[in-house]
Amino acid sequence: MAHNLSLHGIHVPLVTPFTRVGDVAADALEALAHQVLDDGATGIVALGTTGEAAGLDEAERDLVTGVCARVCRERGAMLTVGAGAGGTRAAGAALGRLAQWPEVRAALVTVPSFVRPGAAGVLAHFARLAEVSPVPLVVYHIPYRTGQPLDAAALRALGELPGVAGVKYAGGGVGEEAVALLGGLPDGFAVLAGDDLYASPLMALGAAGGVLASAHLATARYAELAAAWRVGDVPRARALGHALARLSAALFAEPNPAVVKGVLHAQGRIPTPDVRLPLLPAGGAAVSAALERLAEV
Repeated sequence: MAHNLSLHGIHVPLVTPFTRVGDVAADALEALAHQVLDDGATGIVALGTTGEAAGLDEAERDLVTGVCARVCRERGAMLTVGAGAGGTRAAGAALGRLAQWPEVRAALVTVPSFVRPGAAGVLAHFARLAEVSPVPLVVYHIPYRTGQPLDAAALRALGELPGVAGVKYAGGGVGEEAVALLGGLPDGFAVLAGDDLYASPLMALGAAGGVLASAHLATARYAELAAAWRVGDVPRARALGHALARLSAALFAEPNPAVVKGVLHAQGRIPTPDVRLPLLPAGGAAVSAALERLAEV
């Protein structure tokens, strides 16, 4: 499918709050979505890794998507939803379900994990998904989770597919391939930073924004960071980038989203700090350290 989607700014991949009996806390999720949009986020992402999508059943995933769709309809904000699977047919079916929510503007789809089909297989996978998806695709490149590294040439080829709007780039650093990719992007193809710690350097190189779990907190500062790089305010962007990187390091001291949830609970924004097994709640020291870093931003 063709697309006219312009990706930019800060998109918050919302956590999934739980009640004390373990159900999805829909009211808390709705409040979180409104707050990050109030504070300057361009959009929200439902059912990302931070949202513990792998730990939710289908009814829970539909509930989360419906809540986020309602908020984005009310606010005129962009909604991206995580979808996909390791197999192409299953991924296509997951994407097809998104047609239930007309507010969904894009789908965040991981490179096939565990299968490791090679660059040609990944290209064929996304070419097929772009044909059947009701919305444009954002490729989620995160090789330390999927086991499938892709170089700049492979990502550029994905970006040339009709229906692929951008990539969430979480390469685990800012290396040669990131520099090469950002130095020659296909028309209409955007890079969004996906590793919170390296968001500022990627924006300095030309990333249009980020999908950042850390932006649940200090959302306005992350929005300011993206704006500063966009207009070339280098002194402001550098100072913000360093401060926010320290916050991100603290928030990822334990497996995501445990520390983020711990801080949100400490702030009274979600009912519990609970995560779904096999994840475990963050220790008190990690939450305290993150709160200290947050106070410095």
